[in-house]
Amino acid sequence: MILDGEIVALDEKGRPSFEQIQQRMGLTSESEIRRKMSLVPVIYMIYDLLWHEGRSLLDQPYTERRRLLAQLKLSGDSWQTPPYEKGAGKAMLDASTKAGLEGVMAKRLDSRYEPGRRSGAWLKVKNHNRQELVIGGWLEGEGKRRGYPGALLVGYYDKGKFVYAGKVGTGFSDATLDKLNQLLKPLAIDKSPYDAGSPPRAAQFVKPKVVAEFEFVEWTRGGQLRAPSFKGFRIDKKASEVVREGG
Repeated sequence: MILDGEIVALDEKGRPSFEQIQQRMGLTSESEIRRKMSLVPVIYMIYDLLWHEGRSLLDQPYTERRRLLAQLKLSGDSWQTPPYEKGAGKAMLDASTKAGLEGVMAKRLDSRYEPGRRSGAWLKVKNHNRQELVIGGWLEGEGKRRGYPGALLVGYYDKGKFVYAGKVGTGFSDATLDKLNQLLKPLAIDKSPYDAGSPPRAAQFVKPKVVAEFEFVEWTRGGQLRAPSFKGFRIDKKASEVVREGG
């Protein structure tokens, strides 16, 4: 029997957590591995059956592979076979958003399993959050971006304090980089404007005046953005009015 699935770590609400699973990655010490096993337990989520009773199922449609997988009734403390829903993709995506999940995986019911490649019959649809944030500094880019921001340092206000929310290094066009230089360089200051958090010391700090909108997957437990991307400037909002939304 050959199975396919994903190893996940769950947060306190029972949701798969990228931040949690990171704690189990790259461990080499046996003592550390054992310690993390109890602190951050993982579960193998099984979603496909590739070989069963001496025969390959790769050319069978997804529905048949899932039917055979369900018959195995694989469930335990460290492994599960989560159910799947046929159709109602929009409702499933909305439900995943409300539950605070990363998104859904959509698969063609008649698709075969294609090992070693990202199949066009499988589509990952991610939920993304959006948030206005204030730019409080930047890290210089490398190569073609030398002299321009390679990453922006962003933050928000909480009871009058400017809180560091992480760095953003994607989503910039050449025109955007030129605009950032134009806006940020006159605002340069010698020390960090942040009242809370730990921005990189090598940053070039600026007065927190420029507001922009960013897309990201989630807030980490440490109050940082995960996988953020620049989406555009917000000239309609004052920096002092920017607060953390949701999560």
